[in-house]
Amino acid sequence: MELQSARVDSWAWAVRMHKTRSQATAACRAGHVRVNGERAKSAQAVKPGDEVRIRSNGFDRVLVVSRIIVKRVGPSVAAECFVDNTPPPPPREEVALVPMRDRGAGRPTKRERRDIEELRGY
Repeated sequence: MELQSARVDSWAWAVRMHKTRSQATAACRAGHVRVNGERAKSAQAVKPGDEVRIRSNGFDRVLVVSRIIVKRVGPSVAAECFVDNTPPPPPREEVALVPMRDRGAGRPTKRERRDIEELRGY
């Protein structure tokens, strides 16, 4: 019996994008998971053909769902459940270092926060 849809957090855990199901749920809650361009809640259903973007380590993984699974499987079987359309990472020389605020500088102002979010691409 082939499943028609599954929860996005369960699917992301099953295809080994997250170590635990609770980490996958937390990533959804934090807004690091998008389904077809929209922010996904953890219970949102995914079906074959959907594009899932998962932000990890500052980069987006772009996955197209090809098969639905809800149980965690081996890496070779998990790799068959999605098509990875992630662009190659930029060379280390081109990646700019993330500026850090000075310790004790206090909380960023609203303008500084907007600048930080723009810089990070949120």
